[in-house]
Amino acid sequence: SAVGRGPEVPFRSEAYRISATARGKELRLTLAPLGPGAAQHLVFRFGMSGSFRLCPAAELPRHAHLRFLTCESPPRALCFVDVRRFGSWRLGDAWQLDRGPCVVSEYQAFRQNVMKNLDDKAFDKPICEALLNQKFFNGIGNYLRAEILYRLKIPPFEKARTVLEALKDQEQTRRKKNSSLTLSKKLKQMRENPDLLELCHTVPMEVIATEKNLLDPDHSDNYAAFKNWLQCYLVPGMSSLRDHNGRTIWFQGEPGPMAPKGQRSRKTRAQPKADPEALTPEVTTRASKRRPKAAEKPPKSAEEVADGPRKGRTRGRKKATAAPAPSQPEVPVEAKRSRQTPARRGRGEA
Repeated sequence: SAVGRGPEVPFRSEAYRISATARGKELRLTLAPLGPGAAQHLVFRFGMSGSFRLCPAAELPRHAHLRFLTCESPPRALCFVDVRRFGSWRLGDAWQLDRGPCVVSEYQAFRQNVMKNLDDKAFDKPICEALLNQKFFNGIGNYLRAEILYRLKIPPFEKARTVLEALKDQEQTRRKKNSSLTLSKKLKQMRENPDLLELCHTVPMEVIATEKNLLDPDHSDNYAAFKNWLQCYLVPGMSSLRDHNGRTIWFQGEPGPMAPKGQRSRKTRAQPKADPEALTPEVTTRASKRRPKAAEKPPKSAEEVADGPRKGRTRGRKKATAAPAPSQPEVPVEAKRSRQTPARRGRGEA
């Protein structure tokens, strides 16, 4: 598209096949011609809002920055859609150099890469910030780090090296206990008592295994299922702080000794589950915002009105003299105020 920030793709073919390989937060597409010609590779990063969508070519979604057309009639388009344009693609098949092994597809290499580099300065930081370092935790993002730390009850601002060095002792204890166990029993124990690095693998796998039910924002039922899967991230009752990089981390309990100073932990308020059909926010006018405050005060009686002038907003008004008690019931003060409301405050009520 004209506003896409990625490079032009120099590939032309009447018919070709697209295959994909994922590694951490990157996705590599291979465009392979069905006839003569060389294949073209593209490596994508999704940013915060990037995704692929298959739709009719005549009904392209907004922000469809790269489009692959099918040869059927009418044609459809496989689109790389990115509303915020934080995502990107580049030509070639090389993964980014500063990304470590994938937490999903290269678990053993990922684990070894972390454990043998604990003296790296990246682990001087809080564990919540270290988990976003793609050099060691390739594939872990903001909602995943919250879910992983919550399940293990680890304070997000505990020092990363302190948390990870404890895994060495756990590994040795496990080996002694599991030396006589069968492989199936070892796996069962790992599932029942996982450590942090194991959860970096299994928690993303939970999402991948059920992605058809969880990750389709166009269907409110599926998005609701994803929200129900979350145990910590954006969940009412959880606390939140901004880390030293400005990213918000959700957690429960104490934040830990390395929490940023000068911040107060904010709790997400519990809200009743709303009807999906009633999720459209109401437009509130300035006048309608003021009305509830007035409604909180009960209307004054006729005796109170006669006893003395009303407080407030008396500048430039003549003093009212006490009038004899009317034969008709006194009109509530709210009704009187509504007649005095300037026209500009009443705009938009209809």
